[in-house]
Amino acid sequence: LSILKLPPYSPELNPIEQVWSWLRQRHLANRCFKGYEEIVDACSQAWNDFVSSTKRVIKMCTRDWAKVTEL
Repeated sequence: LSILKLPPYSPELNPIEQVWSWLRQRHLANRCFKGYEEIVDACSQAWNDFVSSTKRVIKMCTRDWAKVTEL
């Protein structure tokens, strides 16, 4: 296991930033919510849509410089 330190202020290197961008662009942007439960439901639906495509998850969450290998 190797720990790779990311430079500060480099959201393009952090995969979760691309995930959040995808969720906002396709499901969560420009909406008003009536309450907490509606926010949670919308986020859950957005997340389930995101993870429904294994190829999309792999494409957005892998980096050439961070290889994951199985033992």
